[in-house]
Amino acid sequence: MKLLEGKTVLITGASTGIGRAAAIGAAQHGADVAINYANSDGPAASCVAEIEALGQRAIAVKGDVADPQTAQDFVAKAVEAFGKVDVMVSNAGICPFHAFLDMPADVVERTFKVNLHGAYFMVQAAAQQMVKQGHGGSIVAVSSISALVGGEYQTHYTPTKAGVHSLMQSTSIALGKYGIRCNSVLPGTILTEINKDDLADVEKREYMEKRVPLGRLGAPEDLAGPIVFLASDMAAYVTGAALLVDGGMYVNLQ
Repeated sequence: MKLLEGKTVLITGASTGIGRAAAIGAAQHGADVAINYANSDGPAASCVAEIEALGQRAIAVKGDVADPQTAQDFVAKAVEAFGKVDVMVSNAGICPFHAFLDMPADVVERTFKVNLHGAYFMVQAAAQQMVKQGHGGSIVAVSSISALVGGEYQTHYTPTKAGVHSLMQSTSIALGKYGIRCNSVLPGTILTEINKDDLADVEKREYMEKRVPLGRLGAPEDLAGPIVFLASDMAAYVTGAALLVDGGMYVNLQ
């Protein structure tokens, strides 16, 4: 059963990590996919090739989500290629780990612009197109378990992910009248480009693994199923929700 048959899915930050896994997962479920990426030309091209090998159409659109114009351009190029926008997955994000007391202002500003402002303008641009089309849609934002818990070296990052979660709650109210559903997924510790250097520390990685009831850290592919579900008509009465995808880490307080 293909849950996204005939749909057009847009995903930001999709050349690697969670975004790429979601793009491939959407294609496996019958969607045509437009991916946004910032720098990785090679991985973006290979992602497109992998989607096309599944028999679906795909385009890659380069652009920095921190620039509001990128959102308008991404949606416009997806519509030009596929005629419509059914799903927006706002995934692009950064987390340059740094201590709080000497946090550089430019690091804070860049993190907010990419993670929160970028999500805001991508969601807005997609919603504008969905309203114009008149047949609803689904928006899924990749928040984080960090929206619910703190992180010593993530004081700039955790507020942005809490903001993304809150954005989905508010837009679910603002857009419900148009049949547009807005939900977030909250990944736990997933092995991606963001944390690969941090988790290269074997002792830290083993500590993190022991905190997860399922006994392992997550892979990007672990997010594909939840994202596809929320994007699909199987979640037709789900909006304003937040789905933890963390192997049980959040509830394990022992």
